Amino acid sequence: MISPRSLSFRLVAWYAGVLTVTFLLLGGLTFVLMRHYLEANLLDTQARRARQIAATLVAHTSAAREQALRGEVENLYSPEINDRFIRITRADGRLVYVSGAPRSADFDPSQVPPSPASSARGATRKVRLASSALLIGSADASAADGTRYRVEVGTSAAPAGDTLTHVLVVLAVGLPVAVLVAVAGGFVLVQRALEPVARIAAKAEAISQHNLSERLPVVPSGDELERLSIALNHMISRLEEAIHGSKQFVADASHELRTPLTVMRGELESLAQDEQLGSETRETLGSVLEEVDRLGEIVESLFALSRLDAGEAHAEWVRFDLAELAATTAEQMSLLATDKDVRVDCDSAPGVIVEGDRARLKQVIVNLLDNAIKYTPGGGRVRLAVRREAGFAILEVADDGVGIPAEALPHVFKRFYRVDGSRSREQGGAGLGLAIVKSICSAHGAEVEVVSTPGKGSRFRVRQPLAADAAGG
Repeated sequence: MISPRSLSFRLVAWYAGVLTVTFLLLGGLTFVLMRHYLEANLLDTQARRARQIAATLVAHTSAAREQALRGEVENLYSPEINDRFIRITRADGRLVYVSGAPRSADFDPSQVPPSPASSARGATRKVRLASSALLIGSADASAADGTRYRVEVGTSAAPAGDTLTHVLVVLAVGLPVAVLVAVAGGFVLVQRALEPVARIAAKAEAISQHNLSERLPVVPSGDELERLSIALNHMISRLEEAIHGSKQFVADASHELRTPLTVMRGELESLAQDEQLGSETRETLGSVLEEVDRLGEIVESLFALSRLDAGEAHAEWVRFDLAELAATTAEQMSLLATDKDVRVDCDSAPGVIVEGDRARLKQVIVNLLDNAIKYTPGGGRVRLAVRREAGFAILEVADDGVGIPAEALPHVFKRFYRVDGSRSREQGGAGLGLAIVKSICSAHGAEVEVVSTPGKGSRFRVRQPLAADAAGG
């Protein structure tokens, strides 16, 4: 279903609205013009017929032959049979002849008012009667003896009204059909016109920092879409250069910092062994050593992230059992948990075969377990589980710790992000552990998510595809 907020819907809606208004105006104009044409044509016909009677009959008569004139009009024009109105009057207003009621009974000749004395020669008029309208044309004539007469010939407007009714029915039926057909065609055209936009949007959604070398499709249409695609591709190129420079800087900086930090650590450890130092100096050196160690961990994490961003995780992929790796890692981490009086339980059935960098995926397990142990109070429990599920390997780490506030959940995998309060600087870490987990998972085509309730604990879940030949086993 098309969303009412979509561009295609709005374009089609505007197109349909404008087209409907245009068709209505065109239909109304057609109706008005046709009515005017039909009435004008009938009035012109009556005027010509009135002039014909005046020229052929009235002009050759006289006051003494008015009785014969009435018979000639009846014989030649048969107004009652032909549904016509004919009336001949003298200039002094005396009625010489008036036709009878027509066969169709559309009008009553006796109700037709006299022609205005001021009307011009050859005038036409429309007379509205009780039951219908009458279109009348008139002509003046002089008889052989000089007597002046006025001839009026008319016909009912009902036939023209019937024709207009048929036209109105055709318009009422045809216009909606025409609008529907036009709107359907417009919808198809809009969809085809916006199809390149959909392809560009789909490709843009697929581009991330890991595949910035890809570009949006360029539509060779010579219009705004082509210029937009080219402009966006230029923007992506600039972003690629900027991000590549940033990653390179982090990689170079972290690499260069490793050596001086190692030297500093060694020098400080040697200095701390000097027996001549006082206790306060030793405490200060110990504090400095802790900060150097912490800084070293940050540098190592940054170096690991830079290598992951560069695609290093794909270099050493092998097949291995994730359940077995989880079991051995949990056993190694249990020593750290014991120091905090935290129990680590592992539930992993063997045979969960995946493909990837074994060392990096072990780092995922280590970071998740370390995070869970760090924020679980003494006497708590950390649970590690690995299982197969619909072609995927599922790794879960759950704890009974302090949990994560709901507003912080969307940000926990960001670099250098730390939750205030319990997840403070004093508890160690620089906010890079979960960022490394996210990067490793992304490099392996895996998804990682977290569910947490403050005061009740957290559960991290990694979902990774099984190896090709193990997925159906």
